[in-house]
Amino acid sequence: MIITRTPFRITLGGGGTDLPSYYEKHGGFIFSFALNKYMFITVKRPFADKLIRLKYNISETVEKVSELKHDIARECLTKLNITDSIDVVSMADIPAGSGMGSSSSYTVGLLHALHTMKREYLALQDLAEEACNIEMYRLKKPMGKQDQYLAAFGGFTVLEIAKDGTVKVKRARISDSTIDGLKSNLLSFYTGVQRKNVGILAQQSKAAENNKKEVLDSLDYIKDSGYQILDIVESGNITELGHMFDEHWKHKKKLAKGITNPQFEKVYEIAMQNGALGGKISGAGGGGFFLFYCEDNHQKLRKAMSEAGLKEMRFDFDHEGTKVLVNFMDYTLHGNGNK
Repeated sequence: MIITRTPFRITLGGGGTDLPSYYEKHGGFIFSFALNKYMFITVKRPFADKLIRLKYNISETVEKVSELKHDIARECLTKLNITDSIDVVSMADIPAGSGMGSSSSYTVGLLHALHTMKREYLALQDLAEEACNIEMYRLKKPMGKQDQYLAAFGGFTVLEIAKDGTVKVKRARISDSTIDGLKSNLLSFYTGVQRKNVGILAQQSKAAENNKKEVLDSLDYIKDSGYQILDIVESGNITELGHMFDEHWKHKKKLAKGITNPQFEKVYEIAMQNGALGGKISGAGGGGFFLFYCEDNHQKLRKAMSEAGLKEMRFDFDHEGTKVLVNFMDYTLHGNGNK
């Protein structure tokens, strides 16, 4: 048995510029952090048969990988040439469709577990790129590269994405006192709405591909503001972060229909009236979590959000990225993990 733990992420700056429709023309920039909310993947080889079993929110038992309905699991197993005799179980701390990169955390966590099972070492960048290849190219999902990289690397991570898709990864230089301030002043609240980001991202990608000025101007601003947010956080002047969030929110809403709605606009207004300096919605929008920056009277904001029907998610930061928690694999039964 092998168990991996892979974090979810929250974007601080540059969100949306990691999609090929943008970075292939302009280059992309992402500044995100991983949080201590995780996807757990367990893999093991069954002793008594050669069936393929997959358990997530439903259970699948099949004889051939091609029969799996779970597209990511099917492609991961196919990519690693695992054709039978495998049990995969996944559990997550956060619901799917919450805008924190859950599908990529699943992909990275499963690939990490399968490579470990096969006694294959893969560098984190190679692991992230393999996950990108599966989601973006084999499955043709309209998504970018940040989710896979943050799942793999964790921490406060900066991604510079070249026009050819090459990603340069570096750690943000943040003091311990700034990290403490961020931990105290970033408050996250669940909207209760689960939504697949595919439709919103597809709209955004199409608009960028067609050079729609409003969308490109907004993405240009989001990219430029991402650099500013990195400078703000690295300098420790994090009060300015809230104001940047507020401007970012105004531009993000222009990227596609469905990012916001009257209910979310009301939530945002209530937050701003109760101590928030600014906020943003997770992922592509349309559901998931609001993240607000609030320095004074946190309890006032918490009370207002609770009365508005939102549930707070308290969190800390993850600095490890994807990790093998348990490796009790009996390699004597199946050699090096290959069929």
